Amino acid sequence: MKIIVTLILLPIHIPHLIAFLFSNKQNIIIKDLERFLRKSSWKLFDFLYYLTFVDEFRALFYFRIGRIKYIIKWFHPEFLNLYFFTPEIGEGLIIQHGFSTVIAAKSIGKNCWINQQVTIGYTNEKDCPVIGDNVTINAGVIIIGNITVGDNVIIGAGTVVTKSIPSNCTVVGNPARIIKWNEKRTNELL
Repeated sequence: MKIIVTLILLPIHIPHLIAFLFSNKQNIIIKDLERFLRKSSWKLFDFLYYLTFVDEFRALFYFRIGRIKYIIKWFHPEFLNLYFFTPEIGEGLIIQHGFSTVIAAKSIGKNCWINQQVTIGYTNEKDCPVIGDNVTINAGVIIIGNITVGDNVIIGAGTVVTKSIPSNCTVVGNPARIIKWNEKRTNELL
């Protein structure tokens, strides 16, 4: 059934395809799609299918293509519970169940994974986090303030992060504590 609906909606996606073809972020969008697909090859049908049925991918696509989204989102509305306020997001971002998620960081690195009900944001008008590469942010996480989350970090569900996290660790809890660092178990407060 989804195949039929995707094909029926093809005329609606012609503006999306044109925006994609003329975008200077084509390679980044492809890397995002490959992360959603969990494979390194894609077809035009995959792109159309994800635009049609995966709200989080469509919202990320609209973020990537810039201002043209204000024209083409009338053809297929964006996901209304997922907000991007980050000027620079690396390729390969995947947002799983992006419901009630706000992403407001200075920057986010490559190949990050963000789950639902996550808040990444400010403590005042200018202090917001920097997120490194290969970071997994699980459900209900709050990351706020002028802090840095290092590369290869896993942040457990419901964790509240108000202090910088070094690279290569797993963090859980409120207050946040490191439970694994460089493949060794530990129990240290941030």
